[in-house]
Amino acid sequence: MPASDSDFASRLLRWHADHGRHDLPWQHPRDPYRVWLSEIMLQQTQVATVIPYFLRFSERFSDIRALAAADLDEVLSLWSGLGYYARARNLHACAQAVVDRHDGQFPEDAEELVALPGIGRSTAHAILAQAYGQPRAILDANVKRVLARHAGIAGWPGKAPIQNQLWDLAEQRMPQNQAADYTQAIMDLGATCCRARKPQCSQCPVSDDCVALAGDRVDQLPTPKPRKAKPQRVQYLALELDADRIRLSRRPPIGIWGGLWCPELAETPWPQAEAGTPERPSISHSFTHFDLELRPQGITRSAAIADQDARWFTLDEALELGLPAPIRRLIQDLRRHRFEGEE
Repeated sequence: MPASDSDFASRLLRWHADHGRHDLPWQHPRDPYRVWLSEIMLQQTQVATVIPYFLRFSERFSDIRALAAADLDEVLSLWSGLGYYARARNLHACAQAVVDRHDGQFPEDAEELVALPGIGRSTAHAILAQAYGQPRAILDANVKRVLARHAGIAGWPGKAPIQNQLWDLAEQRMPQNQAADYTQAIMDLGATCCRARKPQCSQCPVSDDCVALAGDRVDQLPTPKPRKAKPQRVQYLALELDADRIRLSRRPPIGIWGGLWCPELAETPWPQAEAGTPERPSISHSFTHFDLELRPQGITRSAAIADQDARWFTLDEALELGLPAPIRRLIQDLRRHRFEGEE
């Protein structure tokens, strides 16, 4: 390792000893299952949001075998609200694959880890570094930001040449010892000092030779993704109610809210909509690539949609299912109004 890279790691480790995060729930114990679970949850999600989900998951599924044996509906229900639901489906599939292929033990080989559902190169390396102490570099969003700024690497990290350049740099700076501490340190630096907005450069342990800071380009690096206007979509929600029951269908595994339970959706208004039913407020929900407006329409039982896979649930039962966040809020609102009507 070049001297400058070794010095970068040493400064970062000294800073982390005093200022890093040492009490995250997945650090105690820092075993492969808990590291993997946290890494999947932390993809595109902040630590503060993840912690309560992690605690619920690890309490309900104490190990990989418990998660593998669980029903997917229960996994999706516990995941509800965390978003990016393909992660939950892959989490369940990965747990089953680890049990079936590796006797319930996460392999200590990067290629074998990447072959598992939902595990990419950075996640595999995080498991190896954090749980097994192997000197494997990671490249999550925080690390990309730290390296792009410190080395002055311009260009959107989503482009392969820029990403490859960042991978090379991450591997060069990875120390051979203290792999777990260094991996946590560089993630913590990106989360607490080298933040996307309002970075705390005066508190950064590697600011003395930061190229972005020296060139007054901290706010410009890493280069943001070229912006495009988000498409606006409208879908119509078939709201079939019967007293305290609601009719739901499981969404297809591919597409929005894959595998979750939801009233039927359509691109055009439902012809079965009940005439004279007061309009319910539209529901707005933002995805990564588009914004969605849901327009609920009341459907009478006599005009019910002929979906053989749809099932009736009480509102309480529905809230135990894996639901998209806006549908969960809708059902909670229906349940609240039901109890208010009984008073």
